Amino acid sequence: MALSASVILTREVPSLLKNSRLQLSNQNRLARFRSLLVIVCVIGIGWIGWSILDRILIDRNPIIVGILHSQTGPMAVSEKSMIEGEILALEEINEAGGLLGRQVEWVIADGASDWPKFARQAEILIQGKKVCVVFGCWTSASRKSVLPIFEANDHLLVYPMAYEGLEQSPNIIYTGASPNQQITPAVQWCHEKLSARRFFLVGSDYIWPHCVNAIISDQLAGLGDERLAEMYVPFGSTNVDDVVKQIVATQPDVVLSSVVGDSAIALAKKLREAGVRPDKTPVLTFAIGESELRTMSSDDIAGNYASWTYFQSIDRPENQIFAKAFKARFGSEQSLSAIAESGYNSVKLWAQAVQESGTDDVRLVRQSLRHQSFNAPGGIVAIDPETQHAWLSVYIGRIRSDGQFDIVWTSKTPVRPVPFPISRTPIAWKKFVEDLHTGWGGKWAAPVGVANVTVIESSKAKSQ
Repeated sequence: MALSASVILTREVPSLLKNSRLQLSNQNRLARFRSLLVIVCVIGIGWIGWSILDRILIDRNPIIVGILHSQTGPMAVSEKSMIEGEILALEEINEAGGLLGRQVEWVIADGASDWPKFARQAEILIQGKKVCVVFGCWTSASRKSVLPIFEANDHLLVYPMAYEGLEQSPNIIYTGASPNQQITPAVQWCHEKLSARRFFLVGSDYIWPHCVNAIISDQLAGLGDERLAEMYVPFGSTNVDDVVKQIVATQPDVVLSSVVGDSAIALAKKLREAGVRPDKTPVLTFAIGESELRTMSSDDIAGNYASWTYFQSIDRPENQIFAKAFKARFGSEQSLSAIAESGYNSVKLWAQAVQESGTDDVRLVRQSLRHQSFNAPGGIVAIDPETQHAWLSVYIGRIRSDGQFDIVWTSKTPVRPVPFPISRTPIAWKKFVEDLHTGWGGKWAAPVGVANVTVIESSKAKSQ
């Protein structure tokens, strides 16, 4: 019996040990499975919690911005390229991942070359579309019309156009040229390089050209030069015959033109037809760039001059990159202009301010914009915190037959903006602007029938 029991025990012990090991293995597997299940549950709960927290704390909705320019009417020929410059910058921002982890979307509103419509569209963008910024306007009449809307809503307009100055608003960042970055350098250059002493001033009949010509008249008085005449073309009109006749009759040393849009194209054509050529009577324009030249015959304009803060022919690596991207997006036949570049710069500066402030809140971004700078295609652009205008480089170019410019003069370095020329006090300039506004019945352009006003002085220009 003992032997039999021993044999049975010998046989059963390995089996028992094996079963024990199996039980332990199963227990270990179960323990590991439970641990893994706990880890998975913790990760899942954490992911769900983080997703909920992310939804609560982090805004993934798109950032909405407004673009407000003329897509129709006599100013469409000029403002089209400004829209394109702004869109290019916005698309580049989205391609790089957007802002603050959000994509940027834009709403384009058509001001239709009509000042009251600009004001209505600004209200719609701010109140209806809930945009956090508007890049907009071209003419000063459109800017003046929307200004009360932006101030009443404490909102933000980035204004990319060169203009007459004589204005500062906490609700506007002015990224285009001030008068000392376009107008007065050009007059000085004409006096020195063209030996001009007898000037003919012509502009479209609204606020910007009237202010430009007042600034020029003060400068001519300081130089001891003569203002032969000052004439205005009704806004959008192509009837420029009276202006051309007067230029032919007075034979000025140079014509300074602030005629805009379709009117500028008509004036250039009529002057050539009348035999006014740049070798004897050059025209220096403040409103025609590469975009307008694409719509004109080179025979009408080649040899004349323009003053801007950018030309496509600027030799900078940043400009080559910009030109390549612009043409790839809008067509190889497209020409770049100061208008397109300024619109592009405006968006880039705003985007930097959004990133820096960590929000698209209007007030915080507006504050951040006041000290932004950008290595732009035409040179360094920096916002002056005191005036909210931009430091910009200045260029004067001679128009070529291919619609481009040979740069004949440059400031070489960015010029500090001076919104109020020192020839008068800021109070006097504001009164000048307000008197125009009042005289036009509360509008920012002369009423029909008050246009083509001519001022002829046979003596040297006097301070106004």
